[in-house]
Amino acid sequence: MSVRVRIAPSPTGNLHIGTARTAVFNWLFAHRYQGSFILRVEDTDLERSKAEYTENIKSGLQWLGLNWDEGPFFQTERLDLYRQAIQTLLNKGLAYPCYCTPEELEAMREQQKANNQAPRYDNRHRNLTPEEIAEFEAQGRKPVIRFKIDDSRQIVWKDLIRGSVTWQGSDLGGDMVIARMPEKEGDRFGQPLYNLAVVVDDIDMNITHVIRGEDHIANTAKQILLYQALEGKVPEFAHTPLILNSEGKKLSKRDGVTSIDDFRKMGFVAPAIANYMTLLGWTSPDGEEIFTLDEAATKFSLERVNKAGAKFDWDKLDWINSQYLHQMPAEDLLPLITSYWQEAGYQFNLDTDKDWLLEITALIAPSLTRLTDAVKEAQLFFNNDFSLSSEAQEFIHSVGVKEVLEQVIDSLNEDLTIDSANVIIKQITKDLNVKKGLVMRSLRVGLTGELHGPDLLQTWSLLHQKGVDKNRLQFVLDSLN
Repeated sequence: MSVRVRIAPSPTGNLHIGTARTAVFNWLFAHRYQGSFILRVEDTDLERSKAEYTENIKSGLQWLGLNWDEGPFFQTERLDLYRQAIQTLLNKGLAYPCYCTPEELEAMREQQKANNQAPRYDNRHRNLTPEEIAEFEAQGRKPVIRFKIDDSRQIVWKDLIRGSVTWQGSDLGGDMVIARMPEKEGDRFGQPLYNLAVVVDDIDMNITHVIRGEDHIANTAKQILLYQALEGKVPEFAHTPLILNSEGKKLSKRDGVTSIDDFRKMGFVAPAIANYMTLLGWTSPDGEEIFTLDEAATKFSLERVNKAGAKFDWDKLDWINSQYLHQMPAEDLLPLITSYWQEAGYQFNLDTDKDWLLEITALIAPSLTRLTDAVKEAQLFFNNDFSLSSEAQEFIHSVGVKEVLEQVIDSLNEDLTIDSANVIIKQITKDLNVKKGLVMRSLRVGLTGELHGPDLLQTWSLLHQKGVDKNRLQFVLDSLN
């Protein structure tokens, strides 16, 4: 059997981390067994579905490296298939038109609430007579189509993550609506609904495994009944744990977690996000935590997916992201951080300054956790408003600092290199008979306005290339006079 899985997002919003994590697990499973990963866009909700959300979902999946083997397929282009399936169920007597008005359904729910009963449809129109139907039609009522659910029916499946799962038909809320009211005169039924369309698509696309969040378990029970009613092969199911916040509640926007597109803007790189999502509910058999999607696919199995909810951990995500940034060559990292520099107003020319920018990138890379950190870490190379931190301001009044700065300025020449800078430091240390640490700290404060920072000699060299080192050193020296 060739494995065929699908990710089936609804384009009613941008690609969210929950959907993306589901896509990751499906992609890993397909690649683990050399199967097919299919993209299906469930856009039957015409009022809320938007083309820009579809594009956001597609670009988000591609950014993460989750390229699909087939699709994208759009449900709005497959309506005839759904209509045929609905007609088949009607012909078999497994579905029927329901003429209940919204007001009648609301009154029914209120009565159930008053009786402390769970809300459900009471199947009142399951066995309408031709005369009753004619009367409703004469009143101008338009029916939805409901699928019959036997309350005494027991639905059982072996979940590949949760083991045996059992649902009672009586817990599924009564006969299920599978098509809305007809919109056009003469139509027997209207827009097909989610549960029906999903099943028809899965049968038509020969889906072998459905891997999705545990919030779909009730839908699975309903859909199994539809697979069987339509005489389709029931796929195997695996319900992944929900993503939870630090308090153990379902993750929401209130927790600062938004769309994949927003994660990108926050300075996370795609391999790190994909890597982290792989760990949201799954553990590698070798205990490794840093790996590519291809590497994870060789070890992925649903048996190692946890049943318990997966807690979202910002610190862990930051750590994983930092590992990717620290290992990234400057040539690859520079294009990712230039937009943040430009947005901060830093002035540079990508063509003429490229070598200089690459040196800065290599220098600050070990200090980055997110791409956004590049703004602060590189600020000293672009900021013309040079000033001293309070710590540095206190330090410059230490004994010997003034003399060090004077001699550094006197020793500067146009051809400063890291090697010649080293020679200057050694010579000043000898001439003034002071410790090297004093010279280094004095120089750092004079160049950066801080007592701590990246490698001093590389920093000096980069500032010297733009001719700002002498001016800064002189500025600090003048403040001591």
